[in-house]
Amino acid sequence: MGTLDEIISYSGSLKLIYLKQNLEQLLDEAKKRDQSYQEFLRTILCYEMESKEARAKEKRLKSASFPTLKTIEEFDLSFQKSISKRQLNELCELTWVDQMYNLILLGPPGVGKSHLAIALGYKAIEAGYNVSFITMDLLMHTLKTAEISKKSKGKLNRILASSLVIIDELGYLPITREEANLFFSLISTLHEQASIIITSNKGFEDWTELLGDPALTTAVLDRITYRCEVITMQGKSYRLEHRQSLFDKVEND
Repeated sequence: MGTLDEIISYSGSLKLIYLKQNLEQLLDEAKKRDQSYQEFLRTILCYEMESKEARAKEKRLKSASFPTLKTIEEFDLSFQKSISKRQLNELCELTWVDQMYNLILLGPPGVGKSHLAIALGYKAIEAGYNVSFITMDLLMHTLKTAEISKKSKGKLNRILASSLVIIDELGYLPITREEANLFFSLISTLHEQASIIITSNKGFEDWTELLGDPALTTAVLDRITYRCEVITMQGKSYRLEHRQSLFDKVEND
């Protein structure tokens, strides 16, 4: 085995993935730049760190299970004026995640609740946090089947290991008393362990009807709102205002 082959083999054993895949290119660049041994070693370690961070971010992004990727830059403040630029910037600093504050986004469909939740989740992933996104409907299925389904158990474990848990669309579909109890149990477990973002089309005054029990609703809200920012987002549906017509597209073509 030649020296290069040995280095590639050692790189694989040490999980220096970038070095293993780019050794000859790195050597060529070092010769062209007449790098010292110290500079060459620093270059390798820098590339390895960048590569490792990129792989870790990709893993966190995959684990988050976002239905689609939304960014803060795409969030239209001129359309959704219920939140200011200053407030958005403060949320993007993510100090509230470190302090385990919760964020509740209320409002009718289409006003940007899910977009903002996903965009903040993506910001958190970029900053190195573990994030889980799940709709309320899928969360109920996951909680009910965690004892009998390996997939659901894995999903629940990822939720419990996250620094930020996003629960989307609470209130869109009715839930049973059993599901309400499971939801309360999860919220109690996450309380002061992780930050939670909840999006809902129902105000707090309607949560009793949703959860089916005044005492249970009070207990859930007590835990969620203990350290919490509530943002009520108003206005028309962005999707309806910016809907795309098949016939308009045909005419434009």
